[in-house]
Amino acid sequence: MDFTFDARTEELRAALLSFMDEHVHPAERVADEQRAAQASPWASPPVVEELKAEARRRGLWNLFLPGSEHGAGLTNLQYAPLAEIMGRSPQLAPTATNCAAPDTGNMEVLTQFGDERQRKQWLEPLLAGEIRSAFAMTEPDVASSDATNITTHIERDGDEYVITGRKWYISGAMHPDCRIFIVMGKTDPDAADVRRQQSMILVPRDTPGVTITRAMRVFGYEDHYHGGHAEVVFDRARVPVSNLIGEEGGGFAIAQARLGPGRIHHCMRLIGMAERAIELMCRRAVSRDAFGKSLAQQGVVQNWIADARVAVEQLRLLVLKTAWMMDTVGNRGAHTEIQAIKIATPRTVVGILDRAIQLYGAGGVSQDHPLAELYAAARTLMIADGPDEVHQRSLARREIKKYL
Repeated sequence: MDFTFDARTEELRAALLSFMDEHVHPAERVADEQRAAQASPWASPPVVEELKAEARRRGLWNLFLPGSEHGAGLTNLQYAPLAEIMGRSPQLAPTATNCAAPDTGNMEVLTQFGDERQRKQWLEPLLAGEIRSAFAMTEPDVASSDATNITTHIERDGDEYVITGRKWYISGAMHPDCRIFIVMGKTDPDAADVRRQQSMILVPRDTPGVTITRAMRVFGYEDHYHGGHAEVVFDRARVPVSNLIGEEGGGFAIAQARLGPGRIHHCMRLIGMAERAIELMCRRAVSRDAFGKSLAQQGVVQNWIADARVAVEQLRLLVLKTAWMMDTVGNRGAHTEIQAIKIATPRTVVGILDRAIQLYGAGGVSQDHPLAELYAAARTLMIADGPDEVHQRSLARREIKKYL
C-alpha cells in the first residue's frame, strides 16, 4: 500500500486548500449573518450560491463520484484527502462543492441503479446542483438500526405504487430546493427472505399525500446547512410504477451499496473536523494564561494535544487503507475495514472535540466558536449510517467465524 498522493490529488488538494482559505472560511460568519436575516432559515444564504459558482469555476465540483464521467473520475483513495479538507468546514465546504450528503448517496444510487429516464429527470439536475434530495429510510416507530424492521408499505395498484408510512430524521427534506425523496419501504412484507421484502422508489416532494410534519433537531441544532432533518408522512402517496429503482425486493441491497461509500465519506470529513479542533486547541493554548502561565505550558493541555495528534494520524491511516481496499477489492471486500472506521472515527473525534470544548471553557459550548456544533455532528455519526453497536456485532461475528 502506497498512500503517497499522486499528481492529480496534489493538484486538487492545492486548489481546494486555496478555495477554503480564500472563500469558504471567510464565508462562515457571513453565511450565519445572512441566514439570520432571511425569511426562511432553510434556504441557502446567497453566499453559498456564490461559493458553488466559484467551486465550479475552479473545477472543484462532484469530486465524490469515483470512476464516473459525471464527476471528477477520482478513486476513493484520491478523494479521501479532499473530503478531509472539506471536513474542516462541514457546514459550507461539502455543499459548495456539491459533495454533501444525502445528495451524494442519492446520486450514487441513481448512477448505479437508476434507469435512463430516472437519471435524466433527477440525476442530471442533482449533478448540476440545481436541486437537492433526501433519503427516507429511518422510522420513529421501529428500531431502524435493523433495516428489516421498517414498516412503510409500498403497494402496487395497477400502473402506480401507493406509499404509506412515517419517516423521521430525513436529512435535507426541509430545504426548499429538495425536490425528490428516495424512499425505502416494503413491497413484499411476507417474503421468506427478510432482505428481499424492501424496495426503493422515487417520490417527488410535491406528490399529494406527502407531508412534512416538522423539523427535527439534533442536540438542539436545526442543521440548516444540510437542509435540516424532517419528519415526513406518506399518506397513500401515489407515484408511477416507473419510479421504482431497480427491481422489487432490491431495496436492501441498494441501501447497503449506498451506505458503504457514505460511511467512508463521513469518516474522511470527521478527520478534517478533528484537524480543525486541534488547530483551535493550539491557538487557544498559546493565547490564554491561567495560574501564572499559558495554557500551552499546562501539562494536561499538552497531553490532550499530543493524544489528539496521535489519534488523528492513526485514523487517517485506517481510512486511507479502507479507501485503497474499496478501490482494489470493492466495497464487499473492504467490509471489515469500512466497519472498523465507522466504529473508530466518530468516537475518537468526539473525544478530541470534547477536550477542545473543555479547553475553551464557556466559549466552547457557545455559538462564537464551531466546536459545539462540530461535537453534535460527530456524536450523531455514532448513530447515523448504522449505530456503532451494529457494526461491532457484525465485525465480531466475522472475526469469530474464522475460528469456528
